[in-house]
Amino acid sequence: MTRNYLLITPCRDEAAYLQSTIDSVGSQTVLPRKWVIVDDGSTDATPEILARAAAKYPFIQVVRREDRGRRSVGPGVVDAFYAGLAVVDIDAYDYVCKLDGDLEFGPRYFERLMEVMESDPGLGNLSGKLFLRYGDELVEERLRDDNAMGPAKFYRVACFKDMGGFVRQVSWDGIDGHLCRMHGWVPAAIDEEELQVIHLRRMGSSEISFWEGRLRWGRGKYFMGSRFYYVFVIAIYRMFERPYVISGIGILVGYLRALWKQESRYENPEYLRFFRRYEFQSVFLGRERTMRKFNDEARARRAGDALAGPVPG
Repeated sequence: MTRNYLLITPCRDEAAYLQSTIDSVGSQTVLPRKWVIVDDGSTDATPEILARAAAKYPFIQVVRREDRGRRSVGPGVVDAFYAGLAVVDIDAYDYVCKLDGDLEFGPRYFERLMEVMESDPGLGNLSGKLFLRYGDELVEERLRDDNAMGPAKFYRVACFKDMGGFVRQVSWDGIDGHLCRMHGWVPAAIDEEELQVIHLRRMGSSEISFWEGRLRWGRGKYFMGSRFYYVFVIAIYRMFERPYVISGIGILVGYLRALWKQESRYENPEYLRFFRRYEFQSVFLGRERTMRKFNDEARARRAGDALAGPVPG
């Protein structure tokens, strides 16, 4: 494999943050072969920022979509991602990354990701860790190690194609990690200084309010197939992060509302058996032990030492 990577950034009204992401990408020790930035109907200064960036960096291509009248996370972000993917040939690249437009990271970020993946052919989906800036202090967002973080998901193209790409719904960025393992790939987020990513807008928040973002998180857990007992455990865990208590209560309320309304769920029987076994064992065996167990199964499957397809639930 070469170090030939494609970035796709869905964005809408990112004028407050986008230049920081552009500067971070422009300073990389290994530049992307192509960076497609999809302006999903911005009404602020985002188009002007993108025009200047495209004039400066020949690897940037801007795709403009019509204004739908509102910001749409989840399916809207994935739709915008695919609008960017439609203008390139993914087979011309070794890696593809869905990159948000509200991030900062160091100059070796992408080079270091590729170094790690070159050293471990089983890794299919990788990122560093996500941090928030509170004044002069960096505080890590409490995200798990068993999947790449949603704002910057870096895939081998082979893995992305094997798992069938993204589900066009809220929690696409949680479902993808389980689909990776089902198809014999290992997803991960690793804690290294060169792989620190500063999130300029907190994950799980919303353009409406933080509360709305947590409700959406809970709805997403319902959609992806989580059982109530697991969401309850997650809600308790999230109560111990800022803003305290409400961070967990919002997730629980969002899930219960979706359950009460009997909203749609991701209906994939193989995935659901695999996913619910993973969550069950995470509660009773611990996250770290469960992650190692399922990663070993994925590696064995890929090496041909186990039956093809997901392990029966």
